[in-house]
Amino acid sequence: MSWPRIASSSLKQPGRSINSYIRKKGSVGEGTPAAGDCYLTHIRDFSTTNNLTQHGLGTINQTNLGSRGIRVAPQYQFPSSAAERILEDSDSDSVYENVRLAGLKPTGPNEKPRIVVLGTGWAACRLLKGLDTNIYDAVCISPRNHMVFTPLLASTCVGTLEFRSVAEPVTQIQSALASSPNSYFYLASCIGIDMEKHEVFCEAVGNVGQSQEPYRFTVSYDKLVIATGSEPLTFNINGVKENAYFLREVTHAQEIRRKILLNLMLAENPGLPEEERKRLLHCVVIGGGPTGVEFSGELSDFIMRDVRERFSHVKDDVKVTVIEANEILSSFDIGLREYATRHLTKNGVQLMRGIVKEVHNKKIVLNDGTEVPYGLLVWSTGVGPSQLVKSFDVPKSPGGRIGVDEWLRVPSVEDVYALGDCAGFLEQTGRPVLPALAQVAERQGKFLVELINKIGKENGGKAYSARGIPMGDPFVYKHIGSMASVGRFKALVDLRESKDAKGVSLAGFTSWLIWRSAYLTRVVSWRNRFYVAVNWATTLVFGRDNSRIG
Repeated sequence: MSWPRIASSSLKQPGRSINSYIRKKGSVGEGTPAAGDCYLTHIRDFSTTNNLTQHGLGTINQTNLGSRGIRVAPQYQFPSSAAERILEDSDSDSVYENVRLAGLKPTGPNEKPRIVVLGTGWAACRLLKGLDTNIYDAVCISPRNHMVFTPLLASTCVGTLEFRSVAEPVTQIQSALASSPNSYFYLASCIGIDMEKHEVFCEAVGNVGQSQEPYRFTVSYDKLVIATGSEPLTFNINGVKENAYFLREVTHAQEIRRKILLNLMLAENPGLPEEERKRLLHCVVIGGGPTGVEFSGELSDFIMRDVRERFSHVKDDVKVTVIEANEILSSFDIGLREYATRHLTKNGVQLMRGIVKEVHNKKIVLNDGTEVPYGLLVWSTGVGPSQLVKSFDVPKSPGGRIGVDEWLRVPSVEDVYALGDCAGFLEQTGRPVLPALAQVAERQGKFLVELINKIGKENGGKAYSARGIPMGDPFVYKHIGSMASVGRFKALVDLRESKDAKGVSLAGFTSWLIWRSAYLTRVVSWRNRFYVAVNWATTLVFGRDNSRIG
């Protein structure tokens, strides 16, 4: 077999490096590659031995990939500056012929088809929850074993909620992953896909054994669902990854909480210069979207109610600043934006217009030269495609997401679907790319699982067997509105279908009750609903706990 000369990014590590490959079986639209073209994604050094157990231990620690904020993101972290290299035909042949990995082999004729789901976000978990396990065996692959209820994540940073209240184990969402003999959850990262051979290449998270090499394996699939999410946008600004905290995972919230409490306690040390004390107690939030506003609202509430009581020596120096290039909450009604501005300002949150030029260890530099010292920096400027998604050489939607058709299929390959933040409609569909929202991902997961169950019932679950099966109505998204808490028992509720449409807009205490009621009913399990309700009641009566653990 002869391999074409292909340029691809290689990961740097001691020893040899090889690349897994993605083969495309077709093309969509003008200018796309022809059938059978080969593409490479990144897999690092493998021994040519057939016994993978010799590679037992991985020195890669998933919690240390990338920056402080991105180090537990649910996808493999590729070096952004990986050097391009060319693989010679002969080299490619010899490498691929010698590599043999342990893993799940293709399903047999008498076995149920296997659906592999990459990720444990909103889209992936909604799909897993509705999957008919009488038809399919399910395999979920993700570097975290839980779903995060992201709308309430900001509340955990200041102790309004406990961390476990917003985390739902994936094996409780789909019990077959724990109980079915041929369904599995693997704590691992996807590092490549062979879309012609229907194989996913994985790298286990953490240390497995005594070797210094990461443990790698393959999983064959009949149907593949890519729902690996997205990464925070840093706009290549120097210093962001090294100094900023992100708010996308439970571990991020834990780190932010520890940092807040550490700075409060350090600021009380005797002999500390006033300038340094004010810097430590200055919390800066970059980005005025819902996440940034909700976090700043929770933080101001924490300061006004708990910090003033329990850190009285430094209470007057604590400050919160939100820096936004445009308008805060730009997707909300103008009346709601004005209400949020007034409310946040009244509760001590300073709003600044500016664009960050660079980030240093103790200060931010804006484009106009203004320097803003900080003790805590939270970065919330939106999300973009992950490095794993960028490495897939398949047609992309505007913005760099995996391109899908109206049924969420990746049309250039067989049996592959993509949904959630990592996917977007191709330009050929004439549809806009949907926003990276939890309700979009959940709605896509519900649509796709119904489609996949339908295909399975019509004997199309096996690989290459869904051709000719009618897909039914395409996916249509209807926005049901947006909500955001701004602290101090106030919230915003915007029920318009789009930014320019007319609809109901509410702000104040009533909106806060709607916000809490809506999210309480959307929490996945009754167990976590109970936890959330108890946490809210405990905080209301006794205040937030200020213990710094870890």
